[in-house]
Amino acid sequence: RLGLGVQRDIQTHTLQAVCHREGLPTSPFDLDPVEQRTLFRHIIVNDRFKFLYCYVPKVACSNWKKVIKVLDGKLESVDKKVKMDHRKDLTFLSDLPADEVQLRLRSYYKFMFVRDPIERLLSAYRDKFANKAIVDFPLKYGKDIVRKYRDNPPDNVTGTDVTFAEFVRYLLDTDVHDMNEHWQPYLQLCQPCAVTYDYIGTQENLEADAAHVLAAVRAPSSVRFPQRQSWYKPTDRKALQRYLSEVPPQALHSLIPKYSMDFVMFGYPVPDTP
Repeated sequence: RLGLGVQRDIQTHTLQAVCHREGLPTSPFDLDPVEQRTLFRHIIVNDRFKFLYCYVPKVACSNWKKVIKVLDGKLESVDKKVKMDHRKDLTFLSDLPADEVQLRLRSYYKFMFVRDPIERLLSAYRDKFANKAIVDFPLKYGKDIVRKYRDNPPDNVTGTDVTFAEFVRYLLDTDVHDMNEHWQPYLQLCQPCAVTYDYIGTQENLEADAAHVLAAVRAPSSVRFPQRQSWYKPTDRKALQRYLSEVPPQALHSLIPKYSMDFVMFGYPVPDTP
C-alpha cells in the first residue's frame, strides 16, 4: 500500500491533468449560473475554524455536518442522537454576498470527500428506494420511474418497489444538471477543477482522512469524527456485483460516461461492462 503522501500527490496530479485536458473551468466565477448555484449550495462555511466543506450526499456528509455543528457550539456532542436537519444551524456559500464568498474561497482551508461512484449510486438507491422507512423519494421519484420503465405497471403504483435496473434507466434519461443531489456527479456538486481543494478524503480511508482534516483545521482534540453506527451496513463488493448483474449490460455501459469524470478524477476503476 502506498504511503498517504504519495497517494495524495498522485491524486493531485491526476486531478490537475484531467482538469487541464478537459478544459474545465478553473474558477467558480467561470461557471454558468446553474453550476455556480449548485456548488455554492453545497459548500458549508465555518468561520470559527476557517474552513469550507463541500458536502456530497452518501459520502459521510451527515457525520461531517454533525462535527461542524459541534465545532460551532450548535450541538453538544457528535454522539448525540438527533434527527439530522441538513440545513439548520449551517451556513452555506450561497448565503453570502460575492465579496464574502471570494474572500473565503481564497483564504479558507477547503475539503471534500468522495467514494467509488458506483458504490455511491447503489447506496443512494438502497437508502432512498429499498428502505421502507423512506416515503418521500418513492412518492417524488419512484412512482414516475415505475410507470415509465416497467412493462405493464399496476394501476396503484406506490413507487416503493423500484428495481436497481429501473433506477439506472432513470439516471440514463436524466440530465446531470437536473439530478437530485444524492446521485448527482461529484463534478456538478463540488466542481473540483474550479475549486482548489486542500484535501480530498475518501470513504475508503474515512477514519484517517477525517482525522487529518480535523488536525489541519486545528479542531479541539475533544471533537472527533463519529464512529459508524452499529446498524451501518457498508456496500460490499459482493452486494454491488449482485445489483449490477440485474442491470442490462448496455444500460450500465451507457451510464458510465455520465459519471466518467468522477471515476477518472479520483482514480476509481470503471466497472467491467461487456
